[in-house]
Amino acid sequence: MSTVASPDEDIQVPVPELLGRLLDLNGSDLHLTAGTPPTVRIHGELERLEDYPPLNPRSLQGMIYAILPQKMRERFEQELELDMSYSLPGRARFRVNVFMQRDAVGAVFRVIPFDIKNIVDLGLPPVAADLARFPRGFVVVTGPTGSGKSTTLAA
Repeated sequence: MSTVASPDEDIQVPVPELLGRLLDLNGSDLHLTAGTPPTVRIHGELERLEDYPPLNPRSLQGMIYAILPQKMRERFEQELELDMSYSLPGRARFRVNVFMQRDAVGAVFRVIPFDIKNIVDLGLPPVAADLARFPRGFVVVTGPTGSGKSTTLAA
């Protein structure tokens, strides 16, 4: 979509279209915030989708609310934050965080792959498999956002 619009125009881009674009770019996250075009994270770097217009608060709220079931919408309006999952059938699942930022609704979508890699595929050391086999104990996996904590635990 190569639409040029002012930030005041009500242009709503369907969220599934943006998620499809994220997947086509092999990105990991889609960020939707007021005042900027949709932004994707690719190999750890944030890149604005400049062929989309900056999202104004009213349009952005409409885009996000369009994918929320009524019950989720009500919960968000009460708590002003919401964690949920969303799926594009046959393509991918997403972990979603909907939030308020500068008096506007925003959201971040994180791709959750269908196929779960194993410890060998991830290139983890053999000790990782040993830790997973302990019958008791406590293992802490830490790291910054996007570093592979959930992927490691799933393996």
